[in-house]
Amino acid sequence: MPRFSKFPPLLFLLCLSGLLPACSSTPSHNPTVFPYEIDQQRIEGDAIKTVVIAHVNLGLPSRTYLEKEAPRIDTFVSAYLKENGFKVLPQREFEQRWNKAVRAYGDPVDPTSGKVNMKTFSQIMVNVRDEMRDLGLDAFIFTDLVELQTAFSGGLQHLARWDGVTRKPSLQGPGDGVSADFDWSMLVAVASLQVSIYDMELQRVFASRGGIDATEAIDSRSSSGRYIRRREILENETYIQEGIELAFYPFIPSENWPGNP
Repeated sequence: MPRFSKFPPLLFLLCLSGLLPACSSTPSHNPTVFPYEIDQQRIEGDAIKTVVIAHVNLGLPSRTYLEKEAPRIDTFVSAYLKENGFKVLPQREFEQRWNKAVRAYGDPVDPTSGKVNMKTFSQIMVNVRDEMRDLGLDAFIFTDLVELQTAFSGGLQHLARWDGVTRKPSLQGPGDGVSADFDWSMLVAVASLQVSIYDMELQRVFASRGGIDATEAIDSRSSSGRYIRRREILENETYIQEGIELAFYPFIPSENWPGNP
């Protein structure tokens, strides 16, 4: 897998908002897995042992219903990192310093448009970085919950595949079946965990994404067939663990990687 080019400090802001194609590496041979990026040389040269999980998105804010699940997902991420030998600083260490910097520089997210002010975000991150150096921190980890669109396949199984996972559709409502003329080509909303890791020079050393689950279900009350928002979002812990494992590979090796190494 190709390595990163050497990003100048703070140029990481050009890669906000969903890992822009210009910042992508060569696609994986497996079309279902995300084409991860890793600066192996930089990681090996500056061993990353102590990390902190940011409570804010690196890119645009997540949808409201996904944002509500973010703290719970971060708890799973923290446990996974610890299981693999990393020291994870309390998220409040980042949050307190972030909030202090926001008071000084302003909120980087426009509450009206949801857009991120790159300059302000950069100033805040530099300030947070400087204040956290004494804690022995090696890297910042951003865990964005992003929503994508895909479709369930036709045929008998009706499977959706994205970002390394395969999921079946679910029903919501009083019925227990799907009409024969249901349009399986309709796009359905799905969620993935997007992971971005930055070292203390604020250079990105790793980025990838792992699928979790659909955020919509088939409405069994609809005679014409449609998708509706699921009442419970990302509740399957097995799916969450799978998404985390995919999102951190190969920064954290896994025997369950579905793509070509």
